Amino acid sequence: MRASRLAIPTLLTALAWGVAAHAAPASPFRALEGSWSGGGVISMSDGNQERLRCRAAYDVGGAGEQLRLNIRCASDSYNIDLSSDVAYRGGEISGQWTESSHNASGTIEGRAVGNRIEAQARGQTFSAGLALTTSGKRQTVSIRPAGAEITAVDLQLSRR
Repeated sequence: MRASRLAIPTLLTALAWGVAAHAAPASPFRALEGSWSGGGVISMSDGNQERLRCRAAYDVGGAGEQLRLNIRCASDSYNIDLSSDVAYRGGEISGQWTESSHNASGTIEGRAVGNRIEAQARGQTFSAGLALTTSGKRQTVSIRPAGAEITAVDLQLSRR
């Protein structure tokens, strides 16, 4: 009888750990790993739009919980050179970003669910919403700055 009393708490503990392990969401960063290229459109507050050409590189570290990204885009009038270090923990992402061609930097926070990441980037003079969706070898990136000359950046990238 004593053995069965010990077995029940041990079994319940093992089940609880198993459920917790299955409940933890898998890192979405693994699907990003590698080099990507493509293009898109940058939209301005005056209604003008320009085509962008882009390259992106995503380096995933640890067990998939660390991401270093670099995205470079160019149009006839604009350059975007964005880098970021982001961590993933239990569905939440957070980290730092830098945009070197405009000398801007700040923090990024958001959520990752399945193949979609939604985040808010903030700096001293800049804030923007960011949405990134990856499906196989295709990726869409949508950036919506607030109160800036640039009102939208929409990209379609393919894995190289």
